[in-house]
Amino acid sequence: MPHPVHRGTARRVSLAGVAALATLSLAACGFGGSDSSSGGDASAGGSTTLNLLVPSYSDATKANWQKVIDGFQAKNSNVKVALEVQSWDNINDVVRTKVQSGKAPDVLNIDAFAGFAGDDLLYKAEDVASPQTISDFQDSFKQNASIDGTMQAFPFIASSRALFYNKKLLQQAGVGAPPKTWDELLADAKKVNALGGGVYGYGMPLGNEEAQAETSIWTFGNGGSWTDGSKVTVDTPQNLEAVQFMQKMVQEKATQPNPGASDRTPMLNVFIQGKIAMAVGLPPTVGQIKEKNPDLDYGIAPIPTKSGEPVTLGVADHLMAFKNDGKKQTAIKAFVDYFFSKDVYSEWVKAEGFLPTTKSGAEVLSSNPDLKTFLDTLPSAKFYPSTNTAWSATQGAIQSLVGQVAQGKSPASVLQAVQKKADAAS
Repeated sequence: MPHPVHRGTARRVSLAGVAALATLSLAACGFGGSDSSSGGDASAGGSTTLNLLVPSYSDATKANWQKVIDGFQAKNSNVKVALEVQSWDNINDVVRTKVQSGKAPDVLNIDAFAGFAGDDLLYKAEDVASPQTISDFQDSFKQNASIDGTMQAFPFIASSRALFYNKKLLQQAGVGAPPKTWDELLADAKKVNALGGGVYGYGMPLGNEEAQAETSIWTFGNGGSWTDGSKVTVDTPQNLEAVQFMQKMVQEKATQPNPGASDRTPMLNVFIQGKIAMAVGLPPTVGQIKEKNPDLDYGIAPIPTKSGEPVTLGVADHLMAFKNDGKKQTAIKAFVDYFFSKDVYSEWVKAEGFLPTTKSGAEVLSSNPDLKTFLDTLPSAKFYPSTNTAWSATQGAIQSLVGQVAQGKSPASVLQAVQKKADAAS
């Protein structure tokens, strides 16, 4: 199963979507796969063994981690890191079993952290990392890794969204540059639709696969949010205005046919085939284009917003440290500081094909033209309120109901219906 940061499906992008459930309640997908090695939690002969449990992001994940471990152990001869790699399909079961049996890993890479933090199982970030390491994280990602203002985990890897645009189609429609505002997007997309011949201006996927992401892109682009800081807030003036504009895009024929039944994956395939002029994509979309239609003449730009000020939907996995018996804090801190150091971290992120959550990592990778727009928008990333226990039900309601807007249903009534689901889950 693809990992959430790689893929934009509802199940995976929610990352920490159920993170705030009970202690052992994790996100939608788990680790799994084959064990690598497991070390005890004992210190012997002056040495400490850190148990590191990680998911497999790719076929090279184990080798990439081993390179990090070898470098760390060369500089810290008194610490041994015992690596265990699991697949995303089984990670929840593996972690649940370990925690229940009192054998939680010392360091864990996964998506959800709030349940563990809520049960006081984790070290605070400041207790197992230097101030220099913590200050290097992008502020938006630090906030997303915090509960009540306290950073409880480390933003591990990131993904964000950007506007992919077909240069040829925009040129044929008389559009000289990608749009920056909603009004420009509407006007430009209508021009493309007017070309006829089965081409469309903007791909709006409001089907069940990832309607919550597309809707978030619009609500965030109007200064909206899904939370007021304590409860889930769906039915707000900012969110309503955004969904009304989404409906306007459909009614004025600026989108593909029947966006209410369109899922993101097949919609992006139509973009890659050259039949949609503009669509929101992710970093892996670049590789999909290279694989499926390398001759596509396209560009990547910030997502249009109402005001033109860039905002993106951010997603992050996390690294967290369990307290266990409290005897490994110093060793954990050394490992965390080493891993997130500029060269070590940027090389790992580059090898796995993700975006960095640190400022120094973004500097290192900014020379990659395929990533530049994504990296530039990371500081403006906004997130799902995934540490709120009502978000999972809210996301499901958005996925199942918001497509009705494209079929003509009142945006106000749709948001009110979603809000009721959110309130019932609170």
